[in-house]
Order: sequence, then structure tokens, then C-alpha cells
Amino acid sequence: MSTQCRATGMPRFELLPIAAMLVVVLITMVETTGDVYAIGEITGKKVNADTVARALRADGAATVLGGVLNSFPYVAFAENIGLVRMSKVMSRYVVVAAGVFMVVLGLLPKAGSLVASVPHPVLGGAAISMFGIVAAVGIQILGKADLREERNTLILAVSLGAALLPTTVGPFFDRMPDGLRAVLDSGITLGALTAIALNLLFNVFTSRGTMEIDWDDIGEEGPAAPRFGAPAR
Repeated sequence: MSTQCRATGMPRFELLPIAAMLVVVLITMVETTGDVYAIGEITGKKVNADTVARALRADGAATVLGGVLNSFPYVAFAENIGLVRMSKVMSRYVVVAAGVFMVVLGLLPKAGSLVASVPHPVLGGAAISMFGIVAAVGIQILGKADLREERNTLILAVSLGAALLPTTVGPFFDRMPDGLRAVLDSGITLGALTAIALNLLFNVFTSRGTMEIDWDDIGEEGPAAPRFGAPAR
């Protein structure tokens, strides 16, 4: 873009930051989808594609509203899952009322000082419980996948390993370009992208027979001959 355009304050569009934001939005969509399924697991409500779509539309509307008001994007927060599990309060009307209270408190500067006066050990204890419950619910949902299938096990193993890289192997990202490092230098982002890519590779773009084992037929003499089923979709 010319110097004259830059001087007049014309907007500039850089490809790498746009791609980075698209990746971030994709990860937040994955996170919201997981949150919806986790809440459905806790409340006993069936979650289908329409439920997830409505949650993603709500996230998108909140993000647009945050951008218009010069604020951060608003997405579903996973700690609320732990809060629902701990409090046993599952009514959406209570959630709406709590949101109204938050809006009102946001307009009162003294309310922020009151919240800031809460001792850090109290907040830390609550955070440990809530985020621990989030992890437990995630494991509970993950247990519904057939991890005896080697492809699912490989997806899980590699994704967890990739998610630990930013924390355990910090120099791994030192030689990457700044824009790429800003996207991948996050365990959530790297793990989610790895899981999405491997799932597309193993379960969507490829198709091969899967080995089915009847565990009831396994006796003391060892397993029977495996049966190969229809190609995986």
C-alpha cells in the first residue's frame, strides 16, 4: 500500500494476522462445542447439531458486540461448567439473572474494588475445584470414544503430546516466524489443531477396514480370529 494511503489512515490488511485470527476463532468454536457437550452431559440434556449451531451463533453475536464496543471477543468459559456441576443450578433463568447482575456491577466502579478484595487463596481454591471438574467432565466425555480403535488412540496420544509442547519444550518455537509462533505457542490451539488434522486424515479422508474384536469370545486359550468390518467412514 502506498505511503499516501498509510498517511491518511486507510486500513491495512495483512494475510498472516488474518490467518492467525481465523485459527483462533476456529479453536474457540471447538472449545464452545466441547463446552456444550459437557453441559449436556452434566444436565442430562441431549445435545445435537442444532444445539451446537445455536451456541456457536450466540458466541459469534457476542464477539461482534464486543468488537463494536471496543472490547475483547466473548466466548463460552469452561469454568462455568465446573460451577454448574458444583452448584447443581441448571436453570437458564438463573444464568440470565446472573448476567444482568454482571452488567449492572460492570457499571459500578466500586463493585470491581469489592471483587478485587477477595483473598487470592479463596479464588485459587475455587479455581482448583472448578477447573478440576472441567477436566473430569472432559475425561468422562472422552471415555465414550472407542479407544480400542488404534486410530482414535493415536489421535488422542499425539494431540495430548502436541498440547504439552508449549509448556514443556519452550525452545521448540524459538525459530518459528513470529506470526506462526503467536498461533501455535498455545497448548489449546496446537492440541486442537492436531486433533482436527489427524481426525480428518484418519477418519474422514481415508477409508479402510477396522478390526472388530468380540471380547466375550476371548477365553483362556486366547483371542479368536479377528473379524474385519466395513470400511471406516
